[in-house]
Amino acid sequence: MKLCWVDIRDAGPVAEAVRTEALHQRVHAIVAADPADLEPLPPTVTRVLIPAGPVPEALDAVDILILGTAAERREAALRYPTVQCGRFVEVTDALTLEEACASARTEAWTVLRFADPTKIPLEIVLAASVDAPGRLVTMVDDPADAAVVLGVLQHGPDAVMMAARELGDATRLAAAARPGGADIDLIELTVTCVEHVGMGERACVDTCTWLGRDEGILVGSHARGMILCASETHPLPYMQIRPFRVNAGAIMSYTLGEGGHTRYLSELRSGATVLAVDVKGHARPVTVGRAKIETRPLLCIRAVAADGREVNAIVQDDWHVRVLGPGGTVLNSTALVPGDVVLGHLPERDRHVGYPIDELCYEQ
Repeated sequence: MKLCWVDIRDAGPVAEAVRTEALHQRVHAIVAADPADLEPLPPTVTRVLIPAGPVPEALDAVDILILGTAAERREAALRYPTVQCGRFVEVTDALTLEEACASARTEAWTVLRFADPTKIPLEIVLAASVDAPGRLVTMVDDPADAAVVLGVLQHGPDAVMMAARELGDATRLAAAARPGGADIDLIELTVTCVEHVGMGERACVDTCTWLGRDEGILVGSHARGMILCASETHPLPYMQIRPFRVNAGAIMSYTLGEGGHTRYLSELRSGATVLAVDVKGHARPVTVGRAKIETRPLLCIRAVAADGREVNAIVQDDWHVRVLGPGGTVLNSTALVPGDVVLGHLPERDRHVGYPIDELCYEQ
């Protein structure tokens, strides 16, 4: 999870409640203008002071002090040797952009606010501060802006800072800063049967992302078992590769989204997200550009786990539709025979409207 700084300077009468909520969400830091607002905080949270006027004499309750100029920061570092000091820079033009770059390269902490909505200045600061030892904090307007900022140049700043003015703001910010994908436990499944099952509709999932050669999405006829279907990143005769695509499976199939939430392939739309998973189980959310549904011959792949649990996936009946095996082996689905080994995932819980739930649920 990226660092979250919750700013309570303008929270007014709800400041105490926002502070409590932020602690429950385990945010990294709480920002205030008065050291008195930081005194009640436990040592589990970083206490950041951005004073509205002169720096107070006593900073016993402050861990990080953010000031407006390099000269102020140097003076404060001498006066308060136990407090980390950093700079605030508002980027409004080329001159302040260069100032931000210099601060990001040299200061322990740099807090940035960008006057314009474009993310190009942030890209420039991030590029200019590669391998710098300090931390970069970017102010954001809302959780949606935080999610965008954290994706700039694929890794974003070290932290986002948002003013919380009502209950729920800290929770929404923390959710936006959490990584959308968590590692998936993949296991080896032994193919038991491959059979033609007639015509039906299948979905190609076209993402907005370049997928890896050892990456795909999990697809299964049942929520408790899925097979890893390969991305179209491997050369094919008669057609170009489509490195953004997974020829996934029949429209009623499940796939995994963020937070362990299953989605039917038929309900994927432009702007939805699914989890791309590689053969080591590393997962990341990717955005769906479109789901392409067409009538095709279908093939049912049945496989079994070492503990006897059965899995099946129904895919397009064509040799160029592939699944992934151990070590990234690429297997043409129509060439599979009993005894072949594929990779899959066995969720431990049943589903209700896509969410994990413990209840009696039998799928066949």
